[in-house]
Amino acid sequence: MEKIRVVIADDHPLIREGLRRVLELDENIEIAGEVGDGQGAINLARSLRPDIILMDLKMPGTSGKEASRVIRREMPDIKIIILTVAEDEEMLEVIKAGASGYLLKDVEPAELMKSIYDVLEGRPAFHPVVTGRLLGEYNRLSTATAKEEGISALTEREKEVLSLIAMGEPNRGIARILFISEKTVKNHITSIFRKIKVTDRTQAAIYAIKNNLVEL
Repeated sequence: MEKIRVVIADDHPLIREGLRRVLELDENIEIAGEVGDGQGAINLARSLRPDIILMDLKMPGTSGKEASRVIRREMPDIKIIILTVAEDEEMLEVIKAGASGYLLKDVEPAELMKSIYDVLEGRPAFHPVVTGRLLGEYNRLSTATAKEEGISALTEREKEVLSLIAMGEPNRGIARILFISEKTVKNHITSIFRKIKVTDRTQAAIYAIKNNLVEL
């Protein structure tokens, strides 16, 4: 088995030394290089082409996030595991930039080693806190997408009907304002409820207000 070549990128020498000692316990791992800043990580990635980079997020000059973005764009085969002190507001951006793992520096040595093998086999390696944040972000985006799809699915006439519902107009009033029959109004309302996934006029009115179809 070829050795797994790892680059350690962290601006604290003691952290680099600690990581090196842990990694050296595995005979299948080789420390290809060490560096203390993001640009240095980019340079080593270009010259050494390691299998994995353990990347600190906060480093002087070029940050770990920016370095990860550049490396993944230029050398997509290189796996990047972010190793940082605490949960960071930028973690979602780093993962979007292509990081395969995101761990806190208090990770147990055995968990770190497992994460290295996991990402090499194409599996993500995220701290539980990060997993929770990712699920939350996914749910938020899914909800936002669902709302956008609901609005975009409505015809112009249906938007008019929905706006009038939000303004408190009964079916007869909607029919009179739009010069259509009450039966046609009822058909539009059935279609609107299905598309925006609501079950009554109150929910429909709230939906219309939240999506700026009417102004209070």
